Amino acid sequence: MTRPRWLYLGALAILAGAGAVIGAGGVLSAPSPVVLGDAPADLHAANVRIGAVAGWFIRGQLGAGAVLLLHGVRGNRADMLGRARFLARDGHTVLLIDLPGHGESGGDRITFGAREKDGVLAALAWLRAQAPGERIGAIGVSLGAAALVLAHPAPALDAVVLESMYPTIDEAVANRLRSRLGALGAWSTPLLVRQLPWRLDVAPASLRPIVDIAGMTSPVFIISGTDDVQTPAYETRRIFAAAQGDKRLWLVNGARHVNLHDYAGLEYERRVGAFLEAHLRSAASSKKDAVG
Repeated sequence: MTRPRWLYLGALAILAGAGAVIGAGGVLSAPSPVVLGDAPADLHAANVRIGAVAGWFIRGQLGAGAVLLLHGVRGNRADMLGRARFLARDGHTVLLIDLPGHGESGGDRITFGAREKDGVLAALAWLRAQAPGERIGAIGVSLGAAALVLAHPAPALDAVVLESMYPTIDEAVANRLRSRLGALGAWSTPLLVRQLPWRLDVAPASLRPIVDIAGMTSPVFIISGTDDVQTPAYETRRIFAAAQGDKRLWLVNGARHVNLHDYAGLEYERRVGAFLEAHLRSAASSKKDAVG
């Protein structure tokens, strides 16, 4: 093969690869709609609509606190049913929502936390109105965790659980591409990240939860799996180090980027339940439960 022909074919391969990555950006940011309908009957949940955000609402005991549940990317509120069941069993009021661009919520693009945070803020305002006087907490998974931190809720939440959260969008993309493409993933990462401004009108610098968590004053419980290649344990330790104040860390042994409640089961409920109980249940409610 002559050198000009080799160069020509090489250039075509590079252009084809770049085109594939650009096309992948469109696929990854496409919305993920799912019709869910009513919640399972055992939850006794009401269907709610908060602007463009769809959800299920479970009324709990007075004084037990309220918890917002936020699913991961390309998921929906049904992914959080296991957590909702154990929280409702513990007496908490629970709101499960579909993040914008997911499930039954509106949204024409997934923006990796940039606009999903608006859905989080709307849901928190609605939850506070429905549960006046209650302490408010939230559990966010992956995208849900990032959206929660990027939202900067005010007033500050009384308890926050962050699971499998990426530190920066650059690292999130690099890890996912590397796990699928190996060394080629490192080459592809900048092409995907640089699409954010023109495709989604989102600056990559605005998607850095590890920076935003430093300003969070809420008690925070940070959780991830030891074998997670999408959010490696060393990244989770960096996020924990960046968090301030009342904080705790749990690296779930053997877990990958999976539903950690499903994976760890009773141990998840014991640890997360105790954290929420300590920060959400009012003293009056605790005393009443002890007497009752």
